[in-house]
Amino acid sequence: MSQVLLQREEDLFVWLSDKQRVMLVCGSSAKKLLLYALLEEKLKEKNGEFVIFSDFKPNPEYDSVVTGVRLFREKECKAILAIGGGSAMDVAKCIKLYADAPGDGAEGSFLKESSEGKTPFLAIPTTAGSGSEATRFAVIYYQGVKQSITSDSILPDAVYLDGSLLLSLPEYQRKSTMLDALSHAVESYWSVHATDESKNYAAEAIHTILEEMSAYLGNTSEGNAQMLRAAYTAGKAINITKTTAGHAMAYKVTGLFGTAHGHATALINRALYRRMVELLETGNCKVSDRTTTENVMRALSEIAVLLGCNSAREGADKFDKICRDLGLEVPKVSEKELDLLVSSVNPERLQNHPMLFSYEDLKGIYRLAFQD
Repeated sequence: MSQVLLQREEDLFVWLSDKQRVMLVCGSSAKKLLLYALLEEKLKEKNGEFVIFSDFKPNPEYDSVVTGVRLFREKECKAILAIGGGSAMDVAKCIKLYADAPGDGAEGSFLKESSEGKTPFLAIPTTAGSGSEATRFAVIYYQGVKQSITSDSILPDAVYLDGSLLLSLPEYQRKSTMLDALSHAVESYWSVHATDESKNYAAEAIHTILEEMSAYLGNTSEGNAQMLRAAYTAGKAINITKTTAGHAMAYKVTGLFGTAHGHATALINRALYRRMVELLETGNCKVSDRTTTENVMRALSEIAVLLGCNSAREGADKFDKICRDLGLEVPKVSEKELDLLVSSVNPERLQNHPMLFSYEDLKGIYRLAFQD
């Protein structure tokens, strides 16, 4: 499915012009945005209206999606607009997917159905990190269990990137979302599913993140705009390759310690990168049957070059330094918690990773991740 990147506010107005009743999936703060007021005014000029849906939380639950689908049907909405971060995008994607599915979603029935998801969908991200606006993936929780939704039909039809929407982003969220984008790019590059296209996207994202990091952390207009573009580009890379061990190992970290998702992925990837290099250098690694030891070492070395380094080991050090320089907290972890973290890792999510890890390997990576 092709996706259109809208460049100007006028393009937004054109997209909305024939949609009439639009479901707006957003957090409570979206109504305070100047952009919201402009879009609402343009809709009213065409006798249209927003149907606002904000009944969801971070790590959105299936029941919230069911509520959104019911509202979408009841109000006979013609399109979906998502304004927000990854949670808003995930909810909007699932509403799009299930809006024309059979039944009312009771007892998890939507999770068993397929749908064409034909509803027009526009995504406007307000964080520079998740890249969800560029992917065919969504995550929701059903009865406390994470459900990974994958469908080409949930990819937004159009995306609008507006750096001004990042001006009020809290410092911690600013840092952690940037690290999520960086983790996406790095993981995509070393994934067993990496292609020339995905590597080009990942390389562009890494270059932009490093180039614009200071301006972005300084909350400049140009820095914000460029970091949004980097996150979007990293998302396009992940849309091809999917995430790897870094993300698979990070989900429980967020739940256990309350760290933001990007913060968690960076903690894991700083340890994962270093451990992968060590295993390759000692010859003690086992690689996936989808790649070779030479290919893995080449990928790590190329990532290092993108990070401005001369070797894979220096690249691992540079990734670690980026995380440390941001001053993010490193949680203290007990042996019991280490075992809980290892047992939480979904083996299916590790299949995209180029190396094979035992239980003790994973435990060692977690231990390294939580060292100051």
